[in-house]
Amino acid sequence: MTKALTTSVCIIGSGPAGLLLSQMLSNAGIDTIVIDRQNRAHIESRIRAGVLEQGTVKAMEDAGVADRLHREGLVHDGFDLAFDGIRHRINLRALTGKTVTVYGQTEVTKDLFAKRIAEGGRFFFDVADVVPADLTTDRPQVHFMHDGEPVTVFCDYVAGCDGFHGVSRNAIPADILKTYERIYPFGWLGVLTERPPVSDELIYANHDRGFALCSMRSETRSRYYVQCGIDDDVADWPDDRFWEELRMRIGPETAAHLQTGPSFEKSIAPLRSFVAEPMRYGNLFLAGDAAHIVPPTGAKGLNLAVADIRILSRALIERYQRNDTRYINTYSQTVLSRVWKVERFSWQMSNLMHQFPDNTPFEKKMQRAEFEYVTQSEAASRAIAENYVGLPLDP
Repeated sequence: MTKALTTSVCIIGSGPAGLLLSQMLSNAGIDTIVIDRQNRAHIESRIRAGVLEQGTVKAMEDAGVADRLHREGLVHDGFDLAFDGIRHRINLRALTGKTVTVYGQTEVTKDLFAKRIAEGGRFFFDVADVVPADLTTDRPQVHFMHDGEPVTVFCDYVAGCDGFHGVSRNAIPADILKTYERIYPFGWLGVLTERPPVSDELIYANHDRGFALCSMRSETRSRYYVQCGIDDDVADWPDDRFWEELRMRIGPETAAHLQTGPSFEKSIAPLRSFVAEPMRYGNLFLAGDAAHIVPPTGAKGLNLAVADIRILSRALIERYQRNDTRYINTYSQTVLSRVWKVERFSWQMSNLMHQFPDNTPFEKKMQRAEFEYVTQSEAASRAIAENYVGLPLDP
């Protein structure tokens, strides 16, 4: 026999986007059920982004889960761009009046989980065979298997927050869904190490041997990346090789301050740009990686997902509290206008900072000319800063 449940909003996916939506709706008295094909421990252990826009910090505050973020997060006033060891600082505070905060996505997820569980949020983990149905009716359903038994959730709305490989996006008919994609011909090899960061702020570096990023998770834990081949294997990158490559790419002046040590996490991430349109179909709403992916060069992935949720939660709260469907009806257009601007910035930064295998000497000169223009033009630096700290929520 199928177990039948009812709720206002069924959320597919319990990453930061799904958890944040559940919490913001709960704060407004709107009931949710969250389902996920993974278990909580797996979800909390995923290593992801670490740079939060002020809008993301505000969303955490609005959700009531920002206490630890404010205690442990590192507020940054700027970051560096570097070409062959020559560094140029983008002064975010001076150029925009805003800052960013370094606080790992893993910690964001833990904070949201802790609050939702403490408040009695309804979750189903380790689910299988998820099927959203009747999405164009006023009573959508989400069918799935849990502990070997079939379950159906009847709801008003379905929020697809289940990532790039989830089921939500594919619930939109193929003759309606349009996708746009660019696959980059390289990946990022990332390591975590229990060593103080090489700099107080992030450094994005372009070198003839490839891109590098010096980042951190705390004052004692560093996150570093180097551009690598799309087909590289982690086993081909022992720690000694990684540190030697990083030193070369960041230049001797910066490398003189680098503290190396054993890595306790090492992985390779492919880079892609991806957008799905529309982000609403009937009473299904897509948010986060289910609808779009950005290369990590501009630190936008988590922030873009949170912006989706801020817009979607506003739409749903207006619908339930005031019976106002204006924001629901414009959700897809509003979000996509912002998504494409963020995609543009991440694409621009990726083109500027990486070595592309098929770049000609002319194109490499253009990269260098663009970098020099940024160093000499306050307006060019401000344009980067405005995008980095986060665009306005509405177009």
